[in-house]
Amino acid sequence: MVRKLVLPFYLKLLSTLLILICLGYIALIGQPVLEPLLFALLVSTILLPPAKFLENRLNFPRSLSCIVSILLFLLSVAILFFVLGSQLSRLSEDWPAFQQQLQDSIKELQKWITAKYGIKYKEQVSYLDKAMTDSLGAGTSMLGQTILSISSTVLLFVFTLLYTFFLLYYRTHISTFFVRLFHENHKPVVLEIFEQVQFIVKKYMLGLLIQIILVSGMAFAAYSLIGIKYAIMLALITGIFNIIPYIGIASSALLTCLITFATSSGSHVLFVIIAIIVIHLIDSNFIMPKVVGSKVQINSLIALLGLVIGELLWGISGMFLSIPVIAIIKIVFDRVKELNVWGYLLGEEEEEPLKPRKLRIKLARARMRIPSEKDERR
Repeated sequence: MVRKLVLPFYLKLLSTLLILICLGYIALIGQPVLEPLLFALLVSTILLPPAKFLENRLNFPRSLSCIVSILLFLLSVAILFFVLGSQLSRLSEDWPAFQQQLQDSIKELQKWITAKYGIKYKEQVSYLDKAMTDSLGAGTSMLGQTILSISSTVLLFVFTLLYTFFLLYYRTHISTFFVRLFHENHKPVVLEIFEQVQFIVKKYMLGLLIQIILVSGMAFAAYSLIGIKYAIMLALITGIFNIIPYIGIASSALLTCLITFATSSGSHVLFVIIAIIVIHLIDSNFIMPKVVGSKVQINSLIALLGLVIGELLWGISGMFLSIPVIAIIKIVFDRVKELNVWGYLLGEEEEEPLKPRKLRIKLARARMRIPSEKDERR
Protein backbone atom coordinates (compact mmCIF):
# COMPACT_ATOMS: atom_id res chain seq x y z
CA MET A 1 0.00 0.00 0.00
CA VAL A 2 1.46 3.33 -1.09
CA ARG A 3 1.44 6.03 1.55
CA LYS A 4 0.51 9.55 0.55
CA LEU A 5 3.39 11.99 1.00
CA VAL A 6 2.48 14.79 3.39
CA LEU A 7 4.78 17.80 3.39
CA PRO A 8 5.51 19.68 6.63
CA PHE A 9 3.76 23.00 7.15
CA TYR A 10 6.91 25.09 6.75
CA LEU A 11 7.59 23.54 3.33
CA LYS A 12 4.03 24.26 2.23
CA LEU A 13 4.36 27.85 3.45
CA LEU A 14 7.71 28.26 1.70
CA SER A 15 6.29 26.87 -1.55
CA THR A 16 3.30 29.22 -1.33
CA LEU A 17 5.52 32.26 -0.74
CA LEU A 18 7.83 31.31 -3.62
CA ILE A 19 4.85 30.89 -5.97
CA LEU A 20 3.44 34.30 -4.94
CA ILE A 21 6.83 35.98 -5.46
CA CYS A 22 7.26 34.35 -8.88
CA LEU A 23 3.74 35.32 -9.97
CA GLY A 24 4.27 38.91 -8.82
CA TYR A 25 7.59 39.11 -10.67
CA ILE A 26 6.04 37.66 -13.83
CA ALA A 27 3.16 40.15 -13.58
CA LEU A 28 5.61 43.02 -13.16
CA ILE A 29 7.94 42.22 -16.06
CA GLY A 30 5.13 40.89 -18.27
CA GLN A 31 2.89 43.96 -18.00
CA PRO A 32 3.27 44.99 -21.70
CA VAL A 33 1.86 41.62 -22.74
CA LEU A 34 -0.47 40.63 -19.89
CA GLU A 35 -2.19 44.01 -19.40
CA PRO A 36 -3.71 44.35 -22.90
CA LEU A 37 -4.39 40.59 -22.94
CA LEU A 38 -6.50 40.78 -19.77
CA PHE A 39 -8.36 43.85 -21.05
CA ALA A 40 -8.97 41.98 -24.31
CA LEU A 41 -10.35 39.03 -22.33
CA LEU A 42 -12.90 41.31 -20.66
CA VAL A 43 -13.84 43.11 -23.88
CA SER A 44 -14.11 39.89 -25.90
CA THR A 45 -16.45 38.46 -23.28
CA ILE A 46 -18.80 41.42 -23.81
CA LEU A 47 -18.54 41.18 -27.60
CA LEU A 48 -19.03 37.40 -27.71
CA PRO A 49 -22.89 37.50 -27.78
CA PRO A 50 -23.11 39.94 -30.74
CA ALA A 51 -20.38 38.01 -32.57
CA LYS A 52 -22.31 34.75 -32.10
CA PHE A 53 -25.53 36.46 -33.22
CA LEU A 54 -23.90 37.68 -36.44
CA GLU A 55 -22.46 34.24 -37.13
CA ASN A 56 -25.50 32.09 -36.29
CA ARG A 57 -28.42 34.30 -37.29
CA LEU A 58 -27.00 36.39 -40.15
CA ASN A 59 -24.47 33.80 -41.41
CA PHE A 60 -21.51 36.18 -41.21
CA PRO A 61 -18.03 34.66 -41.51
CA ARG A 62 -16.28 34.54 -38.18
CA SER A 63 -13.66 37.11 -39.18
CA LEU A 64 -16.33 39.56 -40.38
CA SER A 65 -18.47 39.07 -37.26
CA CYS A 66 -15.43 39.80 -35.06
CA ILE A 67 -14.62 42.97 -37.01
CA VAL A 68 -18.22 44.23 -36.90
CA SER A 69 -18.45 43.57 -33.14
CA ILE A 70 -15.24 45.51 -32.51
CA LEU A 71 -16.48 48.38 -34.71
CA LEU A 72 -19.67 48.56 -32.65
CA PHE A 73 -17.54 48.72 -29.50
CA LEU A 74 -15.43 51.52 -30.99
CA LEU A 75 -18.58 53.41 -31.99
CA SER A 76 -19.91 53.31 -28.42
CA VAL A 77 -16.53 54.52 -27.07
CA ALA A 78 -16.48 57.33 -29.66
CA ILE A 79 -19.97 58.48 -28.65
CA LEU A 80 -18.91 58.56 -25.01
CA PHE A 81 -15.82 60.63 -25.76
CA PHE A 82 -17.85 62.96 -28.00
CA VAL A 83 -20.27 63.73 -25.14
CA LEU A 84 -17.41 64.30 -22.70
CA GLY A 85 -15.49 66.40 -25.23
CA SER A 86 -18.45 68.70 -25.91
CA GLN A 87 -18.87 69.28 -22.18
CA LEU A 88 -15.15 69.95 -21.72
CA SER A 89 -15.18 72.54 -24.52
CA ARG A 90 -17.96 74.36 -22.69
CA LEU A 91 -16.02 74.10 -19.45
CA SER A 92 -13.07 75.92 -21.02
CA GLU A 93 -15.31 78.98 -21.44
CA ASP A 94 -15.67 79.20 -17.65
CA TRP A 95 -11.95 78.90 -17.00
CA PRO A 96 -11.36 82.66 -16.40
CA ALA A 97 -14.20 82.70 -13.87
CA PHE A 98 -12.67 79.65 -12.19
CA GLN A 99 -9.31 81.40 -11.91
CA GLN A 100 -10.92 84.50 -10.43
CA GLN A 101 -12.89 82.48 -7.90
CA LEU A 102 -9.76 80.55 -6.98
CA GLN A 103 -7.83 83.79 -6.43
CA ASP A 104 -10.60 85.15 -4.22
CA SER A 105 -10.59 81.93 -2.19
CA ILE A 106 -6.82 82.12 -1.78
CA LYS A 107 -7.09 85.70 -0.53
CA GLU A 108 -9.71 84.67 2.02
CA LEU A 109 -7.48 81.78 3.10
CA GLN A 110 -4.51 84.14 3.48
CA LYS A 111 -6.58 86.44 5.68
CA TRP A 112 -7.63 83.51 7.84
CA ILE A 113 -4.00 82.30 8.19
CA THR A 114 -2.87 85.80 9.15
CA ALA A 115 -5.61 86.15 11.74
CA LYS A 116 -5.16 82.64 13.12
CA TYR A 117 -1.39 82.09 13.07
CA GLY A 118 0.03 85.60 12.61
CA ILE A 119 1.85 84.81 9.34
CA LYS A 120 1.91 87.96 7.20
CA TYR A 121 1.09 88.16 3.48
CA LYS A 122 4.74 88.62 2.43
CA GLU A 123 5.87 85.52 4.31
CA GLN A 124 3.07 83.44 2.78
CA VAL A 125 3.95 84.71 -0.71
CA SER A 126 7.64 83.86 -0.15
CA TYR A 127 6.67 80.31 0.88
CA LEU A 128 4.57 79.94 -2.26
CA ASP A 129 7.34 81.34 -4.49
CA LYS A 130 9.83 78.89 -3.02
CA ALA A 131 7.44 75.99 -3.57
CA MET A 132 6.84 77.08 -7.17
CA THR A 133 10.59 77.37 -7.81
CA ASP A 134 11.19 73.87 -6.43
CA SER A 135 8.42 72.44 -8.58
CA LEU A 136 9.67 74.03 -11.82
CA GLY A 137 12.60 71.66 -11.97
CA ALA A 138 10.23 68.70 -12.01
CA GLY A 139 7.98 70.30 -14.63
CA THR A 140 9.99 69.10 -17.62
CA SER A 141 10.17 65.55 -16.35
CA MET A 142 6.43 65.56 -15.60
CA LEU A 143 5.75 66.76 -19.17
CA GLY A 144 7.86 63.93 -20.56
CA GLN A 145 6.10 61.39 -18.34
CA THR A 146 2.74 62.69 -19.53
CA ILE A 147 3.70 62.27 -23.19
CA LEU A 148 4.97 58.75 -22.51
CA SER A 149 1.76 57.96 -20.61
CA ILE A 150 -0.41 59.10 -23.53
CA SER A 151 1.62 57.07 -26.03
CA SER A 152 1.50 53.97 -23.81
CA THR A 153 -2.27 54.36 -23.42
CA VAL A 154 -2.70 54.51 -27.20
CA LEU A 155 -0.54 51.40 -27.62
CA LEU A 156 -2.51 49.64 -24.88
CA PHE A 157 -5.77 50.44 -26.66
CA VAL A 158 -4.46 49.25 -30.04
CA PHE A 159 -3.08 45.97 -28.70
CA THR A 160 -6.27 45.40 -26.71
CA LEU A 161 -8.31 45.62 -29.91
CA LEU A 162 -5.92 43.26 -31.71
CA TYR A 163 -6.00 40.71 -28.90
CA THR A 164 -9.79 41.04 -28.73
CA PHE A 165 -10.11 40.15 -32.40
CA PHE A 166 -7.88 37.08 -32.09
CA LEU A 167 -9.56 35.89 -28.89
CA LEU A 168 -12.94 36.07 -30.62
CA TYR A 169 -11.66 34.44 -33.78
CA TYR A 170 -9.75 31.58 -32.09
CA ARG A 171 -12.13 31.06 -29.15
CA THR A 172 -12.96 27.45 -30.12
CA HIS A 173 -9.31 26.64 -30.74
CA ILE A 174 -8.28 28.08 -27.34
CA SER A 175 -11.02 26.23 -25.41
CA THR A 176 -10.07 22.94 -27.11
CA PHE A 177 -6.43 23.52 -26.14
CA PHE A 178 -7.29 23.91 -22.46
CA VAL A 179 -9.41 20.76 -22.53
CA ARG A 180 -6.65 18.72 -24.18
CA LEU A 181 -4.01 20.15 -21.86
CA PHE A 182 -5.18 18.04 -18.90
CA HIS A 183 -5.77 14.35 -18.31
CA GLU A 184 -9.00 12.72 -19.40
CA ASN A 185 -10.17 12.38 -15.78
CA HIS A 186 -9.88 16.13 -15.22
CA LYS A 187 -11.76 17.21 -18.36
CA PRO A 188 -15.15 17.71 -16.61
CA VAL A 189 -13.51 19.99 -14.04
CA VAL A 190 -11.64 21.91 -16.76
CA LEU A 191 -14.83 22.39 -18.78
CA GLU A 192 -16.68 23.56 -15.66
CA ILE A 193 -13.91 26.05 -14.82
CA PHE A 194 -13.84 27.32 -18.40
CA GLU A 195 -17.62 27.82 -18.50
CA GLN A 196 -17.72 29.42 -15.05
CA VAL A 197 -14.89 31.84 -15.89
CA GLN A 198 -16.67 32.88 -19.07
CA PHE A 199 -19.96 33.26 -17.18
CA ILE A 200 -18.47 35.24 -14.30
CA VAL A 201 -16.46 37.60 -16.51
CA LYS A 202 -19.47 38.26 -18.75
CA LYS A 203 -21.73 38.87 -15.77
CA TYR A 204 -19.14 41.12 -14.15
CA MET A 205 -18.62 43.27 -17.25
CA LEU A 206 -22.32 43.55 -18.07
CA GLY A 207 -22.98 44.34 -14.43
CA LEU A 208 -20.39 47.11 -14.52
CA LEU A 209 -22.02 48.54 -17.64
CA ILE A 210 -25.44 48.54 -15.99
CA GLN A 211 -23.92 50.03 -12.85
CA ILE A 212 -22.35 52.87 -14.84
CA ILE A 213 -25.71 53.61 -16.49
CA LEU A 214 -27.67 53.56 -13.22
CA VAL A 215 -25.14 55.59 -11.21
CA SER A 216 -24.75 58.11 -14.03
CA GLY A 217 -28.54 58.41 -14.29
CA MET A 218 -28.94 59.02 -10.55
CA ALA A 219 -26.07 61.51 -10.57
CA PHE A 220 -27.52 63.37 -13.56
CA ALA A 221 -30.93 63.59 -11.89
CA ALA A 222 -29.37 64.83 -8.64
CA TYR A 223 -27.06 67.36 -10.30
CA SER A 224 -29.89 68.68 -12.50
CA LEU A 225 -32.12 69.04 -9.45
CA ILE A 226 -29.39 70.94 -7.61
CA GLY A 227 -28.95 73.17 -10.66
CA ILE A 228 -25.21 72.89 -11.32
CA LYS A 229 -23.60 73.29 -14.72
CA TYR A 230 -22.17 70.41 -16.77
CA ALA A 231 -24.50 67.90 -15.14
CA ILE A 232 -24.07 65.39 -17.99
CA MET A 233 -20.26 65.43 -17.85
CA LEU A 234 -20.10 65.22 -14.06
CA ALA A 235 -22.68 62.42 -14.03
CA LEU A 236 -20.64 60.40 -16.54
CA ILE A 237 -17.47 61.01 -14.53
CA THR A 238 -19.23 59.82 -11.38
CA GLY A 239 -20.53 56.68 -13.09
CA ILE A 240 -17.26 55.76 -14.84
CA PHE A 241 -14.99 56.46 -11.86
CA ASN A 242 -17.31 54.47 -9.62
CA ILE A 243 -16.24 51.17 -11.22
CA ILE A 244 -12.97 51.42 -9.24
CA PRO A 245 -14.03 50.37 -5.72
CA TYR A 246 -13.49 52.76 -2.81
CA ILE A 247 -11.06 55.09 -4.62
CA GLY A 248 -13.17 55.90 -7.69
CA ILE A 249 -16.07 57.46 -5.82
CA ALA A 250 -13.69 59.65 -3.76
CA SER A 251 -11.86 60.86 -6.90
CA SER A 252 -15.09 61.65 -8.74
CA ALA A 253 -16.45 63.47 -5.67
CA LEU A 254 -13.31 65.64 -5.45
CA LEU A 255 -13.39 66.49 -9.15
CA THR A 256 -17.12 67.21 -9.10
CA CYS A 257 -16.81 69.46 -6.05
CA LEU A 258 -13.96 71.42 -7.65
CA ILE A 259 -15.88 72.03 -10.88
CA THR A 260 -19.04 72.91 -8.91
CA PHE A 261 -17.04 75.31 -6.74
CA ALA A 262 -15.63 76.99 -9.85
CA THR A 263 -18.97 77.41 -11.60
CA SER A 264 -21.45 77.75 -8.73
CA SER A 265 -21.79 78.66 -5.06
CA GLY A 266 -20.55 76.98 -1.89
CA SER A 267 -24.03 75.77 -0.93
CA HIS A 268 -24.21 73.82 -4.19
CA VAL A 269 -20.95 72.08 -3.24
CA LEU A 270 -22.55 70.95 0.02
CA PHE A 271 -25.60 69.62 -1.83
CA VAL A 272 -23.30 67.80 -4.29
CA ILE A 273 -21.45 66.10 -1.41
CA ILE A 274 -24.76 64.97 0.12
CA ALA A 275 -25.97 63.69 -3.27
CA ILE A 276 -22.76 61.72 -3.86
CA ILE A 277 -22.98 60.14 -0.40
CA VAL A 278 -26.60 59.10 -1.01
CA ILE A 279 -25.74 57.73 -4.48
CA HIS A 280 -22.81 55.78 -3.04
CA LEU A 281 -25.02 54.28 -0.31
CA ILE A 282 -27.63 53.22 -2.85
CA ASP A 283 -24.96 51.79 -5.14
CA SER A 284 -23.08 49.86 -2.45
CA ASN A 285 -26.20 48.45 -0.76
CA PHE A 286 -28.55 47.79 -3.68
CA ILE A 287 -27.00 48.18 -7.15
CA MET A 288 -23.62 46.55 -6.52
CA PRO A 289 -24.90 43.40 -4.74
CA LYS A 290 -27.86 42.85 -7.11
CA VAL A 291 -26.39 43.88 -10.47
CA VAL A 292 -22.62 43.45 -10.29
CA GLY A 293 -22.55 40.77 -7.61
CA SER A 294 -22.13 37.21 -8.90
CA LYS A 295 -22.00 33.69 -7.59
CA VAL A 296 -18.34 34.28 -6.78
CA GLN A 297 -18.32 36.59 -3.79
CA ILE A 298 -15.01 38.24 -2.81
CA ASN A 299 -14.74 39.60 0.70
CA SER A 300 -13.92 43.27 1.19
CA LEU A 301 -10.48 42.68 2.73
CA ILE A 302 -9.25 40.65 -0.25
CA ALA A 303 -10.80 43.19 -2.66
CA LEU A 304 -8.96 46.04 -0.93
CA LEU A 305 -5.67 44.11 -0.92
CA GLY A 306 -6.20 43.34 -4.60
CA LEU A 307 -6.67 47.03 -5.36
CA VAL A 308 -3.49 47.98 -3.50
CA ILE A 309 -1.38 45.22 -5.11
CA GLY A 310 -2.87 45.95 -8.54
CA GLU A 311 -2.00 49.64 -8.20
CA LEU A 312 1.55 48.82 -7.11
CA LEU A 313 2.07 46.49 -10.07
CA TRP A 314 0.16 48.13 -12.95
CA GLY A 315 -1.24 51.43 -11.67
CA ILE A 316 -4.86 52.33 -12.45
CA SER A 317 -5.17 49.43 -14.91
CA GLY A 318 -4.18 47.03 -12.16
CA MET A 319 -6.83 48.45 -9.85
CA PHE A 320 -9.52 47.87 -12.47
CA LEU A 321 -8.31 44.37 -13.38
CA SER A 322 -7.74 43.16 -9.82
CA ILE A 323 -11.38 42.27 -9.04
CA PRO A 324 -12.10 40.08 -12.13
CA VAL A 325 -8.68 38.41 -11.81
CA ILE A 326 -9.36 37.52 -8.17
CA ALA A 327 -12.80 36.22 -9.18
CA ILE A 328 -11.21 33.96 -11.82
CA ILE A 329 -8.62 32.73 -9.32
CA LYS A 330 -11.38 31.92 -6.83
CA ILE A 331 -13.26 29.88 -9.44
CA VAL A 332 -10.16 27.75 -9.97
CA PHE A 333 -9.48 27.41 -6.24
CA ASP A 334 -13.06 26.35 -5.47
CA ARG A 335 -12.89 23.50 -8.02
CA VAL A 336 -9.46 22.12 -7.17
CA LYS A 337 -9.58 20.06 -4.00
CA GLU A 338 -6.08 20.95 -2.82
CA LEU A 339 -6.82 24.68 -3.19
CA ASN A 340 -10.28 24.81 -1.59
CA VAL A 341 -8.96 26.46 1.57
CA TRP A 342 -7.54 29.38 -0.48
CA GLY A 343 -10.88 29.77 -2.24
CA TYR A 344 -12.51 29.95 1.19
CA LEU A 345 -10.06 32.70 2.18
CA LEU A 346 -10.94 34.79 -0.88
CA GLY A 347 -14.71 34.41 -0.47
CA GLU A 348 -17.31 35.87 1.83
CA GLU A 349 -18.15 34.37 5.20
CA GLU A 350 -20.42 31.37 5.07
CA GLU A 351 -23.71 31.07 6.89
CA GLU A 352 -23.60 31.57 10.64
CA PRO A 353 -22.53 28.29 12.27
CA LEU A 354 -24.98 26.46 14.48
CA LYS A 355 -24.86 27.22 18.17
CA PRO A 356 -23.49 24.41 20.35
CA ARG A 357 -26.92 23.47 21.73
CA LYS A 358 -28.54 23.31 18.28
CA LEU A 359 -25.57 21.36 16.97
CA ARG A 360 -25.87 18.77 19.76
CA ILE A 361 -29.58 18.36 19.07
CA LYS A 362 -28.95 17.91 15.36
CA LEU A 363 -26.25 15.28 15.98
CA ALA A 364 -28.46 13.44 18.47
CA ARG A 365 -31.33 13.29 15.99
CA ALA A 366 -28.99 12.02 13.30
CA ARG A 367 -27.64 9.25 15.52
CA MET A 368 -30.97 8.19 17.03
CA ARG A 369 -32.84 8.80 13.78
CA ILE A 370 -35.41 10.94 15.57
CA PRO A 371 -37.49 12.89 13.00
CA SER A 372 -37.62 16.64 13.29
CA GLU A 373 -40.81 18.69 13.66
CA LYS A 374 -40.92 19.36 9.93
CA ASP A 375 -40.60 15.64 9.17
CA GLU A 376 -43.42 14.83 11.62
CA ARG A 377 -45.70 17.37 9.94
CA ARG A 378 -44.94 15.80 6.56
